[in-house]
Amino acid sequence: MPVENLARSDVVTAHEDEHVQELATLMDDSGVGSVVIVDGDEPTGIVTDRDIATRVVGEGMDPSETTAGDVMSDDLTTVDHTDGFYQVTELMSEHGVRRLPVCDDSNELVGIITFDDLNELLADEHMQLSDVIQAQRPEY
Repeated sequence: MPVENLARSDVVTAHEDEHVQELATLMDDSGVGSVVIVDGDEPTGIVTDRDIATRVVGEGMDPSETTAGDVMSDDLTTVDHTDGFYQVTELMSEHGVRRLPVCDDSNELVGIITFDDLNELLADEHMQLSDVIQAQRPEY
């Protein structure tokens, strides 16, 4: 199944010049743990709640003065919208990330897939498999 069928299309985005304090509020209001930093429609980086905790608070930086560009991970790993589940898990493992922006053929952001999304998918698949097994079980 292509990742575009699994990914969330409602990606929270911001620009490099946004202050970290604004990003934290945006994450809280949106109920997410990351903001993809974009230039136009192309992703250029990502800021996670962990980045804010370790790179801003942990370093004693002022969140109202620090920008996304100052703390974002700019060695961004993305996944193509046509890639499948296994390519996503391989990329996450290889790069040690829990979130992958999903891009189309023009490298424009079309979604995001997270480790939690994959776990939810697997849980649903296990539940469906369990239902099949239960339906096949003979009554004694």
